[in-house]
Amino acid sequence: METSLTTAGVLALLGLGLVFGLKHATEVDHVVAVSTIVSEHRNVFRSALVGGLWGAGHSAALVLVGLLVLVFRVSIPVPVAGWLEFGVALMIITLGVLALTKVLRRRAVLHMHRHLHQHSPDGQAHVHVHFHEQENEHEPPAPVEGVASPAQHSHAIARVGFKPLLVGAMHGLAGSAALTLLVLTQIQSVWLGLLYLALFGLGSTLGMLLMSGLIGLPFALSARRLSGFHYGLQTVAGSLSIAFGLWYAYATAISSHLWQTLP
Repeated sequence: METSLTTAGVLALLGLGLVFGLKHATEVDHVVAVSTIVSEHRNVFRSALVGGLWGAGHSAALVLVGLLVLVFRVSIPVPVAGWLEFGVALMIITLGVLALTKVLRRRAVLHMHRHLHQHSPDGQAHVHVHFHEQENEHEPPAPVEGVASPAQHSHAIARVGFKPLLVGAMHGLAGSAALTLLVLTQIQSVWLGLLYLALFGLGSTLGMLLMSGLIGLPFALSARRLSGFHYGLQTVAGSLSIAFGLWYAYATAISSHLWQTLP
């Protein structure tokens, strides 16, 4: 009977890890950071991939810190945790600035990149002005026999970049302080602790993958036909990221007197 209760307790703990991971993905700082990155993409699959990469970086950081905590039984000092949170705030501000810079540059390209195209429909030649963006300006070249076309390879991760991976790792480091406290006080087994962290990471990855896919829908739907609206959404996402980052920096560093921890 005691063994079954122990097993039930372990399963309950692991189930909580998965549920807490799903909930963890919906925290405001995570959603704001990922939304800013997602706003740069026009494809729902790539948007979801942003969340997946964020989850991979987040989980890797948590498991690494958790392993150190479980093996050496150390905890992250409160001032260090505070500075990590402040680093997240600065990162969110940077993401917003980069997003705004990119959308302003794309708008400039859209207005300046003009082409005169000559067509002869029904035998009558005419010239018209055509606007397009650099991403969609030309069709891919025709395939050459015996030569692999670049389109035949998957460049999804290369197109998304490793930014979400790094952002997720930073979030994982910042959130590891509170999580390791639970590991230290409740979990004595190294393997059980690692399994808990793995399930927590899996839950946060699945949650963010779903969130980023949903967030990417309006950007994908507005990308082709409603350029003004699409760029407006990108501008709002970047501005909100900067505003939230400034507030978060104030909350983590100034109102909490984090500066007093400096030597």
